[in-house]
Amino acid sequence: MKLNASGFKQLCNRIEQNINQIMIGKQDVIEHLLIALAAGGHVLIEDVPGIGKTTLVSALAKSLSLSFKRIQFTPDLMPSDVTGFSLYNQKTLEFEFQPGAVMAQLILADEINRTSPKTQSALLEVMQEQQVTVDGVTYPLPQPFLVLATQNPVEHLGTYPLPEAQLDRFMLKINLGYPTVDEEVRILKLYREENPLSKLEAVAGAEDVLWMREQARLVHCADAVQRYIALLTAASRQLPMVELGASPRASMMLMQAAKGRALLYGRDYVRPDDVQALAVPILAHRISLTPESKLKRISEEDCIYQVLERVPVPER
Repeated sequence: MKLNASGFKQLCNRIEQNINQIMIGKQDVIEHLLIALAAGGHVLIEDVPGIGKTTLVSALAKSLSLSFKRIQFTPDLMPSDVTGFSLYNQKTLEFEFQPGAVMAQLILADEINRTSPKTQSALLEVMQEQQVTVDGVTYPLPQPFLVLATQNPVEHLGTYPLPEAQLDRFMLKINLGYPTVDEEVRILKLYREENPLSKLEAVAGAEDVLWMREQARLVHCADAVQRYIALLTAASRQLPMVELGASPRASMMLMQAAKGRALLYGRDYVRPDDVQALAVPILAHRISLTPESKLKRISEEDCIYQVLERVPVPER
């Protein structure tokens, strides 16, 4: 397969324009979704209620003709509701697998931090190995597979903080933020009569997504840029305010995402600025701060910005 940067960009523009019919003023967020789609990574969207997290994911799902399921995470949700379970058939005298809600190509894990840690852990194997194991039998998930999860800030009532192992499986963590006054006026005009989401049509399919991922793998990442990525993640483990630094999985995902961003910008090679642009959304949620840092109100994003300042950028 040959690299087709122009065809990749045209496809991404088509998906982006379709989502823009629903979402107002969220270009950087949509760009991150497209990068994750091409890199094969899962996305965690965190923000306060009512910002449009679920609407954004629904718009992406409508734009792609993939099998789509929404899982509303609640305190009473069981792991078997997610992965599936075995049911005894009295006619055949055998146990039959009943697929769970996760058996789809695109999953919306809505308000993922409102369910118990036991149910959250049901997604660990799903997101990493892209399979489910029920009663010792492994079932592969349909491809392409992508989890888009939304969550409210952990300070809100009724939330369970996601464990480090769960957070590490999300390639990107992004925030939507409040719209400006002008953007909010446009939103009111857009939704004043009916929900435009119902009229949105698909502009790409499963084969297009798989092609995007194959194209992203062909993007060149020089040895110097790979070393730059490794130095960034290593530096995150050496900061005095950090208790737990970024893992090697973070380095791999940073490289994969940087390839997707390079292709999105029409290049067949990764530049250091691709890495820098994605360092915060990929690395920040993977580090844990010391109690002293939390008392000083130092954020994970502040730590990654310090890392970017300390690590020298490779020369051209």
